[in-house]
Amino acid sequence: MSQESCFHCGEPVPSNSRFSVTVNDKTEQLCCPGCEAVANAIVFGGLESYYKFRTELPPRPELSETELAELQVYDAPELLQEFVHRNESGIAEATLAIDGITCAACAWLIENQINSLEGVEYTGVNLSAQRATLRWDMNKLPFSKLLAEFKSIGYSAQPWQANEQQQKLEKEQKTAIRRLIVAAIGSMQAMMFGISLEAGVLANFMEPELLILFQWLSFFVTTPVVVYSAWPFFKSALNELKNRRLNMDVPVSLAIGLGYTASVWALLTGTGELHFYAIAMFSFFLLFGRYIEMRTRHRIGNAGNALQDLIPQAAILLDENQQEVYLPSRNLKVGDLILVKPGHTLPIDGVIVSGHSSVNQATMTGEYLPVACYPGHQVLAGTQNIDSPLTVRVEKTGQDVRLASISRLSERALAEKPRIASLANKVSSYFVGALLIISVVVFTVWLGIDSSRAFWVLVALLVVTCPCALALATPTALAVANSTLARQGVLITRGHVLEGLAKADHIIFDKTGTLTEGRLELKSVHWLAAKDDPRQTQIKRYAAALEAQSEHPIARAFAEMRDPDLTAEAIQAFTGKGLSGKITGQEYRLGRADFAWTQEVLTPPKQEGQWLLFADNQAPLCWFRLSDQLRPDTKTMLKALQTMGITFELLSGDQEGSVQSIANELGITHYTASATPERKLEKLRELQKQGKQIIMVGDGVNDVPVLAGAQVSIAMGDATDLAKTSADTLLLSSHLIKIPQAIQKARMTNRIIKQNLMLSLVYNLIALPAASMGLVPPWLAAVGMTSSSLLVVLNALRLRDKANEQRLSEQKQQVKTQQSTKNT
Repeated sequence: MSQESCFHCGEPVPSNSRFSVTVNDKTEQLCCPGCEAVANAIVFGGLESYYKFRTELPPRPELSETELAELQVYDAPELLQEFVHRNESGIAEATLAIDGITCAACAWLIENQINSLEGVEYTGVNLSAQRATLRWDMNKLPFSKLLAEFKSIGYSAQPWQANEQQQKLEKEQKTAIRRLIVAAIGSMQAMMFGISLEAGVLANFMEPELLILFQWLSFFVTTPVVVYSAWPFFKSALNELKNRRLNMDVPVSLAIGLGYTASVWALLTGTGELHFYAIAMFSFFLLFGRYIEMRTRHRIGNAGNALQDLIPQAAILLDENQQEVYLPSRNLKVGDLILVKPGHTLPIDGVIVSGHSSVNQATMTGEYLPVACYPGHQVLAGTQNIDSPLTVRVEKTGQDVRLASISRLSERALAEKPRIASLANKVSSYFVGALLIISVVVFTVWLGIDSSRAFWVLVALLVVTCPCALALATPTALAVANSTLARQGVLITRGHVLEGLAKADHIIFDKTGTLTEGRLELKSVHWLAAKDDPRQTQIKRYAAALEAQSEHPIARAFAEMRDPDLTAEAIQAFTGKGLSGKITGQEYRLGRADFAWTQEVLTPPKQEGQWLLFADNQAPLCWFRLSDQLRPDTKTMLKALQTMGITFELLSGDQEGSVQSIANELGITHYTASATPERKLEKLRELQKQGKQIIMVGDGVNDVPVLAGAQVSIAMGDATDLAKTSADTLLLSSHLIKIPQAIQKARMTNRIIKQNLMLSLVYNLIALPAASMGLVPPWLAAVGMTSSSLLVVLNALRLRDKANEQRLSEQKQQVKTQQSTKNT
């Protein structure tokens, strides 16, 4: 049996499709909700004859050979390396700049169309910045085919690069200003003529010739507004209808087009009313609202542009003779030595080989006070050298630097939509379809009441109930909140985080590297083996050899004791327990007592600190005592959480003594020591079963399972790579006080979203019946609709922390002044 075709578009209908339309008392099958919405709008609009007389199905755009050849250029390896991040299995991730996105319906269409392609794993559209984040298998789908698919559904996509994107935003802004100016001038002139016409008609003193002149002048000043200024509304509506979708521009275009056409007909025939000035005013107010919303989007999107702009295009390479060679920073390789002069920005992630200086790390931490750096110190791309020249060894370049990963994580967070945002988008789409149906019903009723007013009541209804405010209510607030938190040093990497932070009532903290600084120091060695054991003098070097490849904070305590001539083999890491390996053929273990020596229970000395047992196969050799100190703002952070009504506890894999000591110092009543990753996850599940909304804060590999299992997870900025990958949020600085600040911002965001949705709902509940009863003239409908949209955007902008931005700006200016003074 052949597969049935969609009645509207001709595409195959899935076997489980439940979409249909009734035409001439016959039920026809449809392939998707988009076709169902458009088909029903056509039928309810009394246009069933469209299906009877159409000569062909709606066409799908096909690309020419020239266009395909142009897109294939992007498959060149050197270009792919520049903007596509690809792993060993062929899974690629890229960010694209998209032209033509106007509303949530555009984002829905792009995501569903691209996600349906073979090889595509994920597509997320950031409506605020007009960008899309894609993850796909390059072995199955070339990059050029992805770009071609965007073009075939009516959107132009290209690899996102900050400079090009900024130019595009500037061009969009200039075009919007020109359209707005034309609309402003046209609406003012049309209003002048329109009011004169109404006053003249009412006073019954205007000469017929003057009346006709004013009518034609109204037509001439309104036509550029409709044809030029309002063109984006028509273009967006046509594009959505071609793709079987309804967005807010559909009723807007109908209102402008029908109102203008009816006024032209009245002018030519001398019958009916002229409302040129109302159409011009509506277009102007709508364009003004869109312009304000566009400026908000641009300011938010510029944060991502600024990140990418920080990486310089050129670098100074030191060759074998220590001569300076200038070359593009993209040509640097791992292991190269580069010279970073004072005032220059680092183009790579690396480690300082020689030189002492201070580095401005504001781009990474949100703090403008420079940090002292010295040989062995890690430095990151996008940070600025302040005082003295530095020689840096390259460790990461291009898309692998931390700045690029932050940009990708930010894009992912903005593209992923929380539950409330998805619900708002769905409601907005259904609202447009319902509005068109209601408009037809109201128009029909008014034909029976007063046919002379029916048409303009319909226009006013379409104008006043445009769901612009509803569509803007959630994404604008989320975008502003994400951008504000990023500037404060809190990087959100998942779309659900703000909603989860707002609901959180309990926080689990790891100890080492989270509540403490994670800068463990070896304080003493308690020897257990025979006193004449020759290894006693070398025992620190043995432990350092085992820890040489570890990222755990404990490994840093042994870093200075490493001996390049003493290496460990067959090293194995046991998460939450310790390490094992062979040194000179002998197997050793370092870690918890029950891991390093299993034949008997050993109790560490009672002296305060964190104790690690070092043992071989024959006997335990020694205890290592490590110490750590609390972060400066740990107590302040916990007090802030208590004030907010949030409970907390300590969950650590460290020994009982050190965990109890930290808990007592901080006043934490609930704590668990010697917790394995399995025990941490079990504890998390217990709390979740009690109805707790959990935030997990950690930094190590042993925290990864519980980070992944919590409703919201936060990783410290210096956490292991695996922990940062598993976390939903990154603290780019070491200040824990950012956690309660982020929770407060999330709660405020939640309140503002609810306020925006309520404002939109109340507005439409008032405007819809008023317009249906003929109480709202077209010009007042334009003012009401624009005012509701502006109110939503301005309410969302309250999330911006102006005081904090001012403080950071002042600090930045102080740093610049100090740098200028030193250079002088």
